Amino acid sequence: MRNKKTILIIEDNIDIREGTTEILELTGRYDVITAENGRVGVDLATRHIPDLILCDIMMPELDGYGVLFMLSKIESTAKIPFIFLTAKAERADMRKAMEMGADDYLTKPFDDVELMNAIDVRLKRHEQLAADIPREEDLSLSAEEQVLLLKELIANSRVKTVKKKQSIYEKDDSPTYVYFVKSGQVRSFKSYKDGRELSTGIFIEGNYFGYASILLNDNYEDYAEAVEQSEIVLIPKDSFLELLWKKPAIASKFIKLLSVDLREKEEQLLGFAYHSVRKRVANALISVAEKSGVNINEADACSIDVTRDGLASIAGTANETVSRMLSDFKEEKLISKEKGKIYINSIKNLRDVKQ
Repeated sequence: MRNKKTILIIEDNIDIREGTTEILELTGRYDVITAENGRVGVDLATRHIPDLILCDIMMPELDGYGVLFMLSKIESTAKIPFIFLTAKAERADMRKAMEMGADDYLTKPFDDVELMNAIDVRLKRHEQLAADIPREEDLSLSAEEQVLLLKELIANSRVKTVKKKQSIYEKDDSPTYVYFVKSGQVRSFKSYKDGRELSTGIFIEGNYFGYASILLNDNYEDYAEAVEQSEIVLIPKDSFLELLWKKPAIASKFIKLLSVDLREKEEQLLGFAYHSVRKRVANALISVAEKSGVNINEADACSIDVTRDGLASIAGTANETVSRMLSDFKEEKLISKEKGKIYINSIKNLRDVKQ
């Protein structure tokens, strides 16, 4: 037989207090503790830590609002489900009660079914929330464990093949997925009425995108399309948010990614305002290297896989201009090309490119 739940009833009306106690005890599912006023109720709550509290609003010594306020400030009682018992004339005050953190309310007189349903719903909800609370070991996942969890999330999601120039999402769309680039390249951009486009991101194999709108609970502010034929993993919004809730270390990872994205956009805007095309293309190459997983503060040479269209989008210039700049960098031994890949011979020297 499962353990009984303990319910504390705080009610100054003796008839209601005894009648409610009788109903609960007859079910055989609950142990009941009673208090005739708010002060006694607070004392009993802190000593017995009940599973749920039923509390009247208008009482001598300390009213229901005071009880809720005091218990919410005590760590051991702050999360106990709290249901107000209120007279019809007091229903207008229930907005205040709910804003203070009450879970529900019953209007007196209530019948047996209303009482039992309200208690069952709140206890089940409390148990569900308790089961979903992240465990201590979830707060500090290793990098390897994070990778495995994200790989599992990706493996359980649908893969879509998109053609070159095909749209993935559009401005003002409501986000339903987080996207992962399995192969290919994707760019995000803002489009203006005069036909100009401003790149907001380039995403290559192994990159996530589209998560900012989900984290901010907002519609997309830009467009995303494939730079070349690509395989995109569609991670459902609900699955993504569930993983973030259960594994705070994963949530921290995406918050950091979001912070990096914001910093890059600020630097990009400054670059458009103050940097030459030559400097912008150099910075675009470094940005792609960083997104490819290269630690640009430690490694100096690396290879990247990016199209001319992708670089032009990041640098905010024409494809022809990018081609000319890459030829210049090749002559200066800053980069080399082989089998469609670009090899950065020195990130330091590329970063030091003059205006």
